[in-house]
Amino acid sequence: MDLISEVIRSVRVGSAGARLIRQPPSTGLRFAAFDGSGFHIITRGTCWLVGPGEPVPLRPGDIVLTSSGAEHGLSQVPRALRDLPLVEPGAHPPAPGPAAFEFLCGAYRLDHGHPPQYLRALPDLIVVSPDYDRHPELRSLIDLLTADVSAARPGSGATRRALLDLVLVQVLRQWHEQDTAPGWPAVAHPGIAAALREIHENPHRPWTVGRLSEVAAMPRTAFSRLFTTAVGRPPMSYLTGWRLARAARLLRETDASLANIAPKVGYSTEFAFSAAFRREYGVSPGRFRSAPSTPTAADVH
Repeated sequence: MDLISEVIRSVRVGSAGARLIRQPPSTGLRFAAFDGSGFHIITRGTCWLVGPGEPVPLRPGDIVLTSSGAEHGLSQVPRALRDLPLVEPGAHPPAPGPAAFEFLCGAYRLDHGHPPQYLRALPDLIVVSPDYDRHPELRSLIDLLTADVSAARPGSGATRRALLDLVLVQVLRQWHEQDTAPGWPAVAHPGIAAALREIHENPHRPWTVGRLSEVAAMPRTAFSRLFTTAVGRPPMSYLTGWRLARAARLLRETDASLANIAPKVGYSTEFAFSAAFRREYGVSPGRFRSAPSTPTAADVH
């Protein structure tokens, strides 16, 4: 199963945005926690990543992935997170004078729902130091995204989301290679992988724990225990989350009616689907579909 592709498909249901921030000397900034995922790419200067643990030094080219929108900060010198001023939302022109560091900020904000389980299973803050000589395509993507956020151009709403997706794919790939992905859901077990594949490819089927355990060729109790340990949620809870995540994508990416979407994601009636969707996302499917998917700069981190 291609976990990175599943991550990208899941975060696409949220609004996506990016901006470039230049930070003056002797100051830092703190990002509040939010529902979603994002990243920072240090483009110039050096700084420190500030989180709940020890500060981590960053240099140009380093990338910070905030897998589940955890509170964090960036500072010219090591400081306590509580001592950093909270960054104000909105588009800010570059500050006059020299900058201590500059970084590109990208985010997927989920106004309804939560980051996918794959991302919630990762460490809150991940630092990746890419090998740009081996992966020049990442440097090209960063340059394109920087140019895209530096000037308002026709079509930027489409290009920005595509570039964010591509950058996130590259970051996850390199982190996976660089650190053998500690914390990544352990789905190497063939039985669990088989059950997940069936859930992902056939969410419309009337699955039960018993039927999934048969797919995994495991006793029901052992399957349920191992699935929960590996994926982070019990089988039926994960199934519900996946069904509704797919429904969210269909609502955003197609004009299919609720009556057509419901059976595709395992619900016998439009009413049952709508009720389950509201419980998961906090809004009706219709309201979710009509919500904007591309934010202004004010919505980014």
